[in-house]
Amino acid sequence: MEEKEIIIAKNKKARYEYTLEDEFTAGIVLQGTEIKSIRNSKARITEAYCAISSGELWVRNMYIEEYAAGSYNNHLPKRERKLLVNKSELKKIVKKLKDNGVTCIPTLLFISARGKANLKISIASGKKLHDKREDLKRKDASRQIDRSESDRY
Repeated sequence: MEEKEIIIAKNKKARYEYTLEDEFTAGIVLQGTEIKSIRNSKARITEAYCAISSGELWVRNMYIEEYAAGSYNNHLPKRERKLLVNKSELKKIVKKLKDNGVTCIPTLLFISARGKANLKISIASGKKLHDKREDLKRKDASRQIDRSESDRY
């Protein structure tokens, strides 16, 4: 029997707000009850972003709800969490982030087949308002085409 990844949270706004370029998968350093909350789907990454501090990659503003059964050992919901990436990947990320108008955002939080919490992060550049409108027009046109094809049958 082959185990699969379990998707916990998606950042749907990311594709609308940003043009996504490179994608990396990173492990997350968690404390105590955080993994239990993640497994209960009590996490959000819509406002999260990644930053480099002292040569390490960190995710900031990622919300993991406090675990209901965790007593005084509970974690802080919006603390900074260290991301685990290879040195070569970290060098690529640092190099790309030096460009103006480029950021690193999490796009997907999932539990791997091995039971570890992972985060897919993307190098992204912000879209202008007219780019967002173009995307909406394209999406609307494809919906109308799909509707007309489904009406034929």
